Amino acid sequence: MCGIAGMWCGPDSLPPDRPTLERMIGTLRHRGPDGFGYFVGDGVGLAHARLSIIDLATGDQPIHNEDRTVWVVANGEIFNYIELRAELVARGHAFYTASDTEVIVHLYEEHGDRFVDYLNGQFAIALWDSRSHQLILARDRLGIRPVLYARVGERLLFASEAKAIFAEGSVQARIDEQSLGQTFTYWSPLEGRTAFEGVESLPPGCVLTARADGVRQHRFWDWDFSAAKSSPPRTNEAYAEELRSLLVDSVRLQLRADVPVGTYLSGGLDSSAVTALVRDIGVAPVRAFSLSFSDPQFDESAYQREIVDHLGIRQTTVPVTEASIAAAFRRAIWHIEAPIVRTAPIPLMLLAQSVHDAGYKVVLTGEGADEVFAGYDIFREAKIRRWIARHPESRWRPRLLERLYPYLRHSPARGGTFSRQFFSSEDERYDTIGYSHLPRWTTTRRSWQFLSADLRAGLEENDPIAELAPRLPRGIANWPTLGQDQYIEAHTLMTGYLLQAQGDRVSMAHSVEGRFPYLDHRLVEFACRLPPSAKLFGLREKHVLKLAVRDLLPAAVIRRPKQPYRAPDSQSLVAQGRMREEIADLLSPQRLREAGYFDGDAVGRLIEKCISGRAIGFGDNMSLIGIVSTMALHEAFVGGRPDSAPA
Repeated sequence: MCGIAGMWCGPDSLPPDRPTLERMIGTLRHRGPDGFGYFVGDGVGLAHARLSIIDLATGDQPIHNEDRTVWVVANGEIFNYIELRAELVARGHAFYTASDTEVIVHLYEEHGDRFVDYLNGQFAIALWDSRSHQLILARDRLGIRPVLYARVGERLLFASEAKAIFAEGSVQARIDEQSLGQTFTYWSPLEGRTAFEGVESLPPGCVLTARADGVRQHRFWDWDFSAAKSSPPRTNEAYAEELRSLLVDSVRLQLRADVPVGTYLSGGLDSSAVTALVRDIGVAPVRAFSLSFSDPQFDESAYQREIVDHLGIRQTTVPVTEASIAAAFRRAIWHIEAPIVRTAPIPLMLLAQSVHDAGYKVVLTGEGADEVFAGYDIFREAKIRRWIARHPESRWRPRLLERLYPYLRHSPARGGTFSRQFFSSEDERYDTIGYSHLPRWTTTRRSWQFLSADLRAGLEENDPIAELAPRLPRGIANWPTLGQDQYIEAHTLMTGYLLQAQGDRVSMAHSVEGRFPYLDHRLVEFACRLPPSAKLFGLREKHVLKLAVRDLLPAAVIRRPKQPYRAPDSQSLVAQGRMREEIADLLSPQRLREAGYFDGDAVGRLIEKCISGRAIGFGDNMSLIGIVSTMALHEAFVGGRPDSAPA
């Protein structure tokens, strides 16, 4: 795990220089505190900030091939590097390190830009071929590791984070208003966009090639549910057996490291199963890291203790308070580099600090299982909403709604008129791709009422489904409905928010690499081929996963309803009848007016509602967090120093 930065220069532009590379990579020292490396060639500059995990002695980057014509810097890990290395050595390639990164240059020699097809890992790669004068950027299949870029004339700047691109000096930080509108709808900008004008994100599973004749991009991998309807029928027990084998191998590969590896343990099924497998594989004694909250609606400590006692492992628990969330808010936004609509990433950043302080650089997590095996409430909710749309007069309707959101104090499934509006809105569109996500998008888009009149006038107020439709793959209409829903979830919330704001950015804020066994692409491809009933069995989520790991965990954990990870939102920013000191200045009428994103009067009314404790719904909470995080982003990058993290 590391940070990368650099540039490619066309034939008529100024060549890169070492001081510029040093300035760029210097902003990413939190990603790679163990050393810096550089390569300056004819028309290209590569820089690397290293977090030493594999091959601590000789794995410094950039890495080159035998004749130094191919150079690479990479962020992430290639988990199957041992097997790849053996194959490449047998084909005559000579290695000078024991690093996982070195397999990349030799695979490129063998396969050209199809080298990515052979990698099992989570990676962002920049590779320079001096013979063909081309730069290749590649991002892993699931989008776990980021790579951003900006085109400036004949040059292409790239980095793990936007702040490194801004440090080069040619691109000024400005918040992209269209991306802001998308964040206040989908929770993040849609794939390819970032929060900043002129800075793009390479989508997951894509390769970008920069040459003198132009810049091209192609996708080498994507989620594909086309085989789910035609796969030969098998029993769920048979599916579970195959899944168990894949999951064990994924965990085995992702335990490869020359430093200690821990786990994140929430107390739910997914992280508990990973932790149990780590213990059973037995590479080293297991150390689990967990969060606790004083508010019972967020706290899962009792379930964590049950797992810890059952597995006989060591646990470190980080207590999170509303005050600690507020205190870390601005620093978290500097690392995330985007507005957020929930505070959930901030406790995870505090958890990563605890991991770092304990001397760990790597943790395995349960992230991804809900997307892969249909664990989220949104999948059950969509199934119920579609059934209700087809049977609007059914007496079973109230009973079905009662099955949703048992963990919420203010559930949208309870509450008479609101419940009916929430679940019956757009019923005539129940067979439209994207229908599953309309309640979430509609609720989040209520935040638009707080945008300034000028900003709203410049936004495209089109239907969220219509805006997303051009980005969907051909043939998606022929997939099972659940597959359509999963694809949208993976390409909106997971890639743009969970793996970035709650994943890479907050863990790397403290030089901690998160690894995701459920997002091994072999396991994802297996799950895409499953019939929907193997994942969502009636309203039982992650059915086949529960079968696959049922012998590893206490029965109560297997039977436990899904409780998604959440943290206190607006209540974290309010204390003693006013906005907390760490936040209040961001929301002053003058600051709001100068920034120009929001309607100051509307924001004032929302603040009063939050202070009085009347902001209990999703819409108000997301709106306040979105406004505060946007103002924090503006302060740090547009009006401040992007290269300097807030205290």
